[in-house]
Amino acid sequence: MPKPTADPGLQSQLRLEAEARLEQGTAPYTNGWLISVEALTLLHRLASNPASAGDALKLLHELQAHQVELDLQHAQLEVNERSFAQDLDRYKALFDFAPVGYFVIGPQGQVMEGNLAGERLLGSGPDDFGGRPIGNYLAPESRPVLSDLLTKLHNGSPGESCAVKTGDRASGSRVLRVTASLSPGGEAVLMLVSEHDQSMEV
Repeated sequence: MPKPTADPGLQSQLRLEAEARLEQGTAPYTNGWLISVEALTLLHRLASNPASAGDALKLLHELQAHQVELDLQHAQLEVNERSFAQDLDRYKALFDFAPVGYFVIGPQGQVMEGNLAGERLLGSGPDDFGGRPIGNYLAPESRPVLSDLLTKLHNGSPGESCAVKTGDRASGSRVLRVTASLSPGGEAVLMLVSEHDQSMEV
């Protein structure tokens, strides 16, 4: 199996920055990258011989430059990790607190994810979905309607919509408008649900 190779352009950029920082004396504090015993032994042997002392200096510089490259890579990874965490929090907030219901529906019609507005519309609690079929939250006469929508999507339709009734007897049945499309990879259905005019026939 071939080993992944680093981007040559990025490696060259890192090396140039490492060389510049070494020259300016602004290399970042080491993150614990250690020179091996074998490398230190070789350095000592080369430095002890006047004929190879120059090679020892070159090798030491190479080791230092490589260490600075590792430190720069580590610092960039930390920046990327913080940025990804912030993006994740932002998109999670947009999903969870949207004013309309959002659902991610699996291939068998099961609820994989749902936001707070969606839970309210279906009369469900935050831990109730748990992979249950979304049809379980609808009135019996609306289940074939939603099933037909899902079938059309899986058969290649770019987007579908329909009206359904909830089966929540405790808070009263609601008429909902469902708009859905397949996810980019086609492995799930992305569904938007909002309240619809109660006078609409379903």
